[in-house]
Amino acid sequence: MADTSDIRTPAQIEADIKRRRETLAETLDEIGVRVHPKTIVGDAKAKVVSNIDHTLGRAYVGVNKAVTDVKAQFVDEEGAPRLERLVPVALVVVGVVGLLALGTRRRKG
Repeated sequence: MADTSDIRTPAQIEADIKRRRETLAETLDEIGVRVHPKTIVGDAKAKVVSNIDHTLGRAYVGVNKAVTDVKAQFVDEEGAPRLERLVPVALVVVGVVGLLALGTRRRKG
């Protein structure tokens, strides 16, 4: 016994074939655009830029955290300088600069 639940006219079959051809043509056009060398290069560039932006963003956050941590060592919660930490560091810096200046003078003289 034949299945008669899907009886279509030749015009309906032709319309269905036409729709499927159009859909297939659109799909093939889309595939053509996706595999085109310019599209592939553009996608690769966009991915590289995105990765660089992500890396720079992470680096910025890391540096910002490091600066905040160092600042917290020399400034209290109210923003006032911690002299008990700043003075020894300043003395070390002055001492190093003085030693470098003496070394430069000895080489010239």
